[in-house]
Amino acid sequence: MTGHTHIDDKGAFAPIETIIPHRGTMLLVDEVVACSDAALTALATVRADAWYADEHSAMPAWIGIELMAQAVAAHVALIAMRAGGRARPGVLLGTRSYRAHVSAFARDARLAIRVEEVLRSEEGHGAYECTIDHDGERHAQAVIKVFQPRDFQTFIEGSFSS
Repeated sequence: MTGHTHIDDKGAFAPIETIIPHRGTMLLVDEVVACSDAALTALATVRADAWYADEHSAMPAWIGIELMAQAVAAHVALIAMRAGGRARPGVLLGTRSYRAHVSAFARDARLAIRVEEVLRSEEGHGAYECTIDHDGERHAQAVIKVFQPRDFQTFIEGSFSS
């Protein structure tokens, strides 16, 4: 991908904070390392002092769905930036089959999160095949569904009034 909004002069991606809106302890993805029209790879480090750390200073595997969602958000944002715009806010609708092959991601593990778009509708519905690997081993996988409503405020207000 080219353009000055998300890649610096060395070809590296801009800081993750300039790509996705997550902040503070809810920002779990460290950086984007690859992005194409259909896919993105991001990295995340399991931190022993994080809010999610279990008794072994590991990240419970169920948090993997949020890692995947943040990588999808980064993909959507970078595609929008490349087109000269900004990503519309979106929501994670869920998944039917999140499969973790480990109970937790080990302390200090450098996780590679790969997301690949498999569906995108004009109405804003999308689906991504997602994986989380560590040292070449598959630790989790899922197909997640996302939605970017045209009018996010109306969508949110409608969600709470029903």
